[in-house]
Amino acid sequence: MALSRIWSGFIIVAIIVACIKCFFFGQTDIFSWMVIGKADDPTNLTKVDGVIQTCLNAVNICIGLIGVMALFMGFMSIAEKAGGIRLLSRIIGPFFSKIFPDVPKGHPATGHMVMNFSANLLGLDNAATPFGIKAMESLQELNPDKETASNAQIMFLCLHASGLTLIPVSIIAIRASLKSVNPTEIFIPCMIATFVATIAAMLIVSFKQKINVFQPVILAWVLGISALIAVMVLYLVNLSTEGLQSFSGLLSNGLLLLIFLSIVLGGLYKKIDIFDAFVEGAKGGFDTAIRIIPYLVGMLIAISLLRTSGTFDLVLDGFKSIFSALGTDTRFIDGIPTALIKPLSGSGARGMMISTMEAHGVDSFAGKLSAILQGSSDTTFYVIAVYFGAVNVKNSRYSVWAMLLADFVGICTAIGLCYLFFGSTL
Repeated sequence: MALSRIWSGFIIVAIIVACIKCFFFGQTDIFSWMVIGKADDPTNLTKVDGVIQTCLNAVNICIGLIGVMALFMGFMSIAEKAGGIRLLSRIIGPFFSKIFPDVPKGHPATGHMVMNFSANLLGLDNAATPFGIKAMESLQELNPDKETASNAQIMFLCLHASGLTLIPVSIIAIRASLKSVNPTEIFIPCMIATFVATIAAMLIVSFKQKINVFQPVILAWVLGISALIAVMVLYLVNLSTEGLQSFSGLLSNGLLLLIFLSIVLGGLYKKIDIFDAFVEGAKGGFDTAIRIIPYLVGMLIAISLLRTSGTFDLVLDGFKSIFSALGTDTRFIDGIPTALIKPLSGSGARGMMISTMEAHGVDSFAGKLSAILQGSSDTTFYVIAVYFGAVNVKNSRYSVWAMLLADFVGICTAIGLCYLFFGSTL
């Protein structure tokens, strides 16, 4: 119900704002931009696709997912039949049994969630989505009310949406392409911000679900992961831009190939029919990609209306006025558009980040802040539409506000880190 109200609110506010601009400020083209506008049209001042083109884009996104989802869900099927998912479940089980108390020990959902988190951690977006959908489907098997999100599904999605990533390679690459003096200097703030957002997501949902986060097992895992990230930071901070990108590619792609190899070898060891298992799983990838189309279309058209109507510009102007009146530093306002769009659209936020860097300078305070904000969280509403849509969950309960609250923590952390690392030098 919360998602339904938010979606309706997006559309109502966008159309009201557009009507005001059209009838009171003479922007007679705004309705055309909202409906049939294209981002690459030089006469379209919004530089955002209208709802018609957005619908086409949504379908193209889903079609593009078919091959990738078939690939990873095919290998996932082999891993399940070979017992690899059960092995992962036993390894991570002590920790997951505490934050996912409704998931039985050794259940395949645990292994699926581990695969999803691992893909996110390594920046493998294409792999994270099919693994995540498979995890949602496994959790749906345990869900007594198939149309209402379970506690486990909400915890999983909130942790996933926090977007914990070790190395923001794409952001570093964009900064390098824009001739940044030091493209990798945002690496540590990005990692810290996304880690804080992930911990915030776990604490928020744990509080709502009355989970004691001070249990020794939970503390041991959180502190262990924190130590691992600290060691990674100490190593990577001394690498050059080329070295960091090379290491990231070797780590993420090398581990992915190692996973494929391990799955195939496990299947051979267990003497299962590997190819048939792959084909069986791949069929599910096709079905899932088609099933999420209506949910994705619905969410993306609401986001398109908000952006083409100029509602985001009004919000930003309001922020500037408020903080200027308070007499505070307003440099961070120029980087905020990335944070506002990120929960709605990953590609939109990326475009806004690049636009901010080009307008203010890639090494400006706003440019660096937009990069950190881009790496501090995931696309919340996209995640909700795709993952809940894949399992036909209609009542998302408190998952929307929990994710947005974790996003807010990540945004505040990113702003604070930007001032801490770069505030006095710019």
